[in-house]
Amino acid sequence: MRVILAGGGSAGHTSPLLATAEALRRRHSDLHIVCVGTARGLETTLIPAAGYPLELVPPVPFPRRPSIDLLRLPARVVSATAVARSVLRRLEPAVVVGFGGYVCVPVYLACRRDHMPLVVHEGNALPGIANRLGARWADVVATSFPDTPLPHARFVGLPIRRSISTLDRTELRPLARAHFGLRQELPTLLVTGGSQGARRLNEAVSGAAAELISAGIQMLHVSGLKNTVTPPRLGTDSPPYVVVPFVERMELAYAASDLLIGRSGANTVSEAAALGLPAIFVPLPIGNGEQARNAAAVVAAGGAVMVSDSQFTSTWVQEHVPALMGDGQGLTKMGGAAAELIRRDADEALADLILQAAR
Repeated sequence: MRVILAGGGSAGHTSPLLATAEALRRRHSDLHIVCVGTARGLETTLIPAAGYPLELVPPVPFPRRPSIDLLRLPARVVSATAVARSVLRRLEPAVVVGFGGYVCVPVYLACRRDHMPLVVHEGNALPGIANRLGARWADVVATSFPDTPLPHARFVGLPIRRSISTLDRTELRPLARAHFGLRQELPTLLVTGGSQGARRLNEAVSGAAAELISAGIQMLHVSGLKNTVTPPRLGTDSPPYVVVPFVERMELAYAASDLLIGRSGANTVSEAAALGLPAIFVPLPIGNGEQARNAAAVVAAGGAVMVSDSQFTSTWVQEHVPALMGDGQGLTKMGGAAAELIRRDADEALADLILQAAR
């Protein structure tokens, strides 16, 4: 049996796709999984590295403002859909699964034209254009958050990698801190803006580095591939300030940390909450507001703090982070509240729905 998984553009689409692929493979080792993406996203490196074949379809981005690109959109949709239909007809899948992104509009339209079984999974609390379209005729619609406004949606959670969903942070902590050159006994702050980084987070935290270090806090700062952070000059006895552009094994970064500062993409929110890692979420201030919605339930339960992008400054970090990290009981309470909200078995639940749709 062959299953097609479509999605890409960012880790927000690619990571749950790969987690679902792994869950399907655990069920049926002889299952033939093919991924569909575009030539412009992270899927071009992440999917082949995971061992799955990748078919490419032209992307169909939707212009946010009236422009010449908007006039060209219908022709681009028709052309990309023709390519997607050619791919699907050649592969003859038992079911197609879409995770969103520019590639999914032509894939969804191709499924509708050829009456192929379709499963749509929406990662964010507010759905994107592609999944709002595909959900209209999908056989199954699954969501990461319980109140996502899509027709006939089933809440299953966000599929996350087994290396994270099965992680025991306490057990792995000594190894994780040694891996990054961190000291075992110090409270540890993890800062990450995702694979590309977030300039606002980088500047606010690095600008407060001296005060955080004076408070006895060590830091693991993931700057992002498109950003740089210059660590401060430290004395020999100062807490470490470790800067890395990218982390291949995020489970080690999570295990090493006592508090996370990050954007509130669906992956970050779901992974941190599932592991009981307290967080300060700074939603990306662009888009349709989905990042704030992603973190809302965890914040309401007391598992995280939310700060707007404009308010997240070095001064805010200096005034709030040392006190928060100095309250061990408070962090434990936050972690417990977060862990109660997020399913760790979403990959298995979605795999069940996919196989049912295939049959």
